[in-house]
Amino acid sequence: MQACVITAPQVAQLQDAARPEPGPGQVLLRLEGSGVCASSIPVWEGREWFRYPQDAGGPGHEGWGRVAALGDGVTGLAVGDRVAALTYRAHAEYDLADAKAVVRLPASLDGKAVPGEPLGCAVNIFQRSEIRAGQAVAIVGIGFLGALLTQLATHAGARVIAVSRRADSLGFARRFGAQHAVVMDDHHRVLEQVKQLTGERWCERVIECTGLEWPLQLASEMCAVRGRLVIAGYHQDGMRQVNVQLWNWRGLDVINAHERDPQAYIDGMHEAVRLMEEGVLDPEPLYTHRLPLDKLGDALELTRTRPQGFMKALVLA
Repeated sequence: MQACVITAPQVAQLQDAARPEPGPGQVLLRLEGSGVCASSIPVWEGREWFRYPQDAGGPGHEGWGRVAALGDGVTGLAVGDRVAALTYRAHAEYDLADAKAVVRLPASLDGKAVPGEPLGCAVNIFQRSEIRAGQAVAIVGIGFLGALLTQLATHAGARVIAVSRRADSLGFARRFGAQHAVVMDDHHRVLEQVKQLTGERWCERVIECTGLEWPLQLASEMCAVRGRLVIAGYHQDGMRQVNVQLWNWRGLDVINAHERDPQAYIDGMHEAVRLMEEGVLDPEPLYTHRLPLDKLGDALELTRTRPQGFMKALVLA
């Protein structure tokens, strides 16, 4: 098979690699494509703790495709089934998955890209946010995740305030149902605008999706008394300073919405597929860049630099 290999920081090459064979309880997937995740940016940029070359196909974990072979003991799946799966070397033509980490896709999604892991992640964050109809919900950072959460929160009957530094991202939020769009520029101006939009009550729910310190601080200050601050951003670069006095004073519930139980990922993927089939969740407009497998480096660079109009890149096998 062919697989992309990150051979050094900011270098990705398409190489020949041995096609894996499924062991007991495993499934071999012939991938159609995989999403490119922002969590891959550090390994693309380079950090002293990473080793190069990376594994062939790594760190792709957002793959979908068809079952090509079954290992011993696998039931409930058949060769040819179209599936999404949680795997870890999905920037390749083939990858292995544990059978329990495979989600069969309905015929109604034929032809559609289904990078299951980020879709399941959005559903899990939404569920842990416990958003209710009539609530004011601020979503800080409108990328792929923030846009999906906007769609889910709007469907739940919330009044969504989208906060982002990029005008084009706010356009996506509006398209996905946000009632208000706030440019994230000046700290105090943003707070004053949100304060006015909520009649000085602030927001019952605030979801931070950036993984950066300042927006996390901003999100804290948007929370209403007894509100819920949901940390959905992936904070990869060290310590954070937060105003715990404010958290105490307002009696906030603070939720770290990152799941580390693999079964929770799979459950979220199943629910995301159900919501897509029902038309509640529609990520298709967010796949703004589709590139062939040998252009993984370009896809990672797009994910890193986020040019105007960018939301999510897919690499197609």
